[in-house]
Amino acid sequence: MTSFARSAVTAVLGPTNTGKTHLAVERMCGYYSGTIGFPLRLLAREVYDRVVRLKGEAQVALITGEERIVPPNARYFLCTAESMPLDREVGFVAIDEAQLGADPERGHVFTDRLLRARGRDETMILGSAALKPLVRALVPEAEVIERPRFSTLSYAGAKKLSRLPKRSAIVAFSAEEVYAVAETIRRLRGGAAVVMGALSPRTRNAQVAMFQAGEVDYLVATDAIGMGLNMDVAHVAFASLSKFDGRRSRRLTVAEMAQIAGRAGRHQRDGTFGALVEEGPGAFTPEEVYAIEEHRFPTLDFLYWRNGTPDLSSVPALVASLEARPQGVELRAAPEAIDLKVLKRLSDEPWVAERTRTPVGVARLWAACGLPDFRKLGVEPHSRFVARIFGHLSEGDGRIPFRWFAEEVARLDTVAGDVETIAGRIAAARSWAYIAHRADWLADPLEAQARAQALEEKLSDALHERLTQRFVDKRTTALLRTIGADARHLPVEIDAAGEVTVENHPIGRLDGFRFTVAPDARAGDKRLLLAAAERRLSGEYAARAAALVAAPDAAFTLADSALQWAGATVAWLAPGPSLSRPLIKLDRALDCLDKPARAAVEARLGQWIERETRRLTPVLARLDLLARDETAPGALRATAAALGEAGGIADRATIAEVEALDPIARRFLRDLGITVGTLDLFDPRLTKPAAAAWRAALLAVRGHVTSLPAPGATVVTGGGPLAGFRRIGAQQVRVDLVERVARAAHEARAGRKPFAPDPALATSMGITADSLAKLMARLGFAPVRGDTPQWTWRGRPKLVSPRIEKPVRPNAFAALAELGIGRG
Repeated sequence: MTSFARSAVTAVLGPTNTGKTHLAVERMCGYYSGTIGFPLRLLAREVYDRVVRLKGEAQVALITGEERIVPPNARYFLCTAESMPLDREVGFVAIDEAQLGADPERGHVFTDRLLRARGRDETMILGSAALKPLVRALVPEAEVIERPRFSTLSYAGAKKLSRLPKRSAIVAFSAEEVYAVAETIRRLRGGAAVVMGALSPRTRNAQVAMFQAGEVDYLVATDAIGMGLNMDVAHVAFASLSKFDGRRSRRLTVAEMAQIAGRAGRHQRDGTFGALVEEGPGAFTPEEVYAIEEHRFPTLDFLYWRNGTPDLSSVPALVASLEARPQGVELRAAPEAIDLKVLKRLSDEPWVAERTRTPVGVARLWAACGLPDFRKLGVEPHSRFVARIFGHLSEGDGRIPFRWFAEEVARLDTVAGDVETIAGRIAAARSWAYIAHRADWLADPLEAQARAQALEEKLSDALHERLTQRFVDKRTTALLRTIGADARHLPVEIDAAGEVTVENHPIGRLDGFRFTVAPDARAGDKRLLLAAAERRLSGEYAARAAALVAAPDAAFTLADSALQWAGATVAWLAPGPSLSRPLIKLDRALDCLDKPARAAVEARLGQWIERETRRLTPVLARLDLLARDETAPGALRATAAALGEAGGIADRATIAEVEALDPIARRFLRDLGITVGTLDLFDPRLTKPAAAAWRAALLAVRGHVTSLPAPGATVVTGGGPLAGFRRIGAQQVRVDLVERVARAAHEARAGRKPFAPDPALATSMGITADSLAKLMARLGFAPVRGDTPQWTWRGRPKLVSPRIEKPVRPNAFAALAELGIGRG
């Protein structure tokens, strides 16, 4: 297909569902002749069937690697990009999904078609808007037309397989993953259709027909559906966001995600997309969601290129021309494809060199190397197969023996085995279909094509049957409707994960005490199903309340003021009379319980809070008791109350009453575990990870949000305030370490004489010299000028005016005797 000076070139670019392919078909049908190159055999077949309905079988041809339907007077050719007849002059030419020129494996084919394939009257380049700058650079004469998407594509969040809406397509990126997802859908939803690029058109069409007819509401597919296959899909769910691209496992690009997600919603119907998980590598990032919804993707910087008209004068010349470097920054040499790898492998064989002394022999070898590796065997096994093909093509009459062809086809002619076995036979049969459609390779190509087609149809029907048997459960919700309005006869089951089912049909979930109706339950069935569920759930609620009351302490957790049991929120903490005594507010989901059950649940949760507070932060309970002891001195009670409300760690300057404590009161605080430090009052046990987390949770109930340090952290640079840390310059230092530095400094000094504290202590903690200087100043030391860092004591700054209290009576703390503190 040569270039024509007057040929109009138009690039129609935009996201999915913009009608680009539909436009190209309409334009082609308006001309006397035309050709469209597609990225997939399935898509070529789909459009072929459509054009046949418009123009009739006699005028339409289908050319792919494994299928060749070419009537004598065909004028319209629907092809895969690799199979486009470039030597045929037609009025219209289109290249679909031209952005695939950036694909490492097949990109050079699409780039070649973009550069060389031209129609006599009109050429159309279809693709993503990301291709625009490269079209401008490589085809400057092209008129660029950008088309908006017909419908809105929006992110619907993460949904588990059990909660996906009907008319959903779940996309996976390996046959194993497709089968696993389809099996799960069968168990949860009754069945799913399966679509993969490796399926024959016959199998694929049969599977899609089930989905389109509503026999199944779910479709499980590979990314093959991203290339323009039109199906009635409302939602696309990604089972994962990574794929193996032939060289490595990598995350999908945003453009690839959008190409697949764009299958949701057709024409004027809006569509949604999402993942199966909310977090982790399988979840969408906010940036990816924004880019997909707004159709904003990075533009392509280059396309892969390989010489489309290689030198066939000799094998070395052929290899050299195939490895030639392109000119310009817009093109990049394509990675070595399997056809070139096989060529290099066979060129080392002496017998191959002997048979490729002429351009005809080189052309035959290169044609044999073009046989795709349908079975995905790899270079060495595939090279041996190609070598046998070339051996026949280069000896005798230059044709493959029909007997060998027939024996190999007959060997595959069995439908025994499971899905994987039959799919493997179809992959092998594709090689023989490809060979059969090379008219110059067989003495009787028509007979070979008939046998290959019959084999593929037979295996395809068997594969469709196996897929249906394995992944479709014909039982539907019709059972529920035929049972009548008496819900008592419907068997309701609740599995360990909380899924509530009737006759294996999910009707909702029970998380803790909260029942959520399945979002896809039909309005006509909902009352019936809920009535059945209500009878079963009333007893389940009572059983769960009894299980909660009897549960061990380890079964409960506290997260952001939410009390959780068995993974579900059952209550919330609210501010109580003190930090260690919060109020418990049962979650509204527990309104389903009667009053005695609610009271028992509330009492059990209160018991757990009290036990955990005594276990993890015992000082908080003791401070609360001391603050309420009327026999204790006022200064001590005030100090205990203030320190308790601060969670057992407080800046000394914020508690004025501490300066009025006499030695007996101070000793009593020490017996409680509290350090009356130079700068802070604290219980060092509260810096332990578990205690710090519980303290932070209690403080959060009263609106004091504190950040927790990393486990084992002692000194942190920068960041927001951390629980149990004091900011010193650019660093935050744990309060007990601040006190250790203070004590070491006082122990090292002799009155007010200059002294040099041991720097090793601060260094071992990670305190910088600048932070240490600021801390020393804060502790009441002044620097002394000199060659070595020295300090002198200037006296601790007065924080507050001390208040004098009356002597403490010995029995003032009798109320605390039960707790066993203040003794020893």
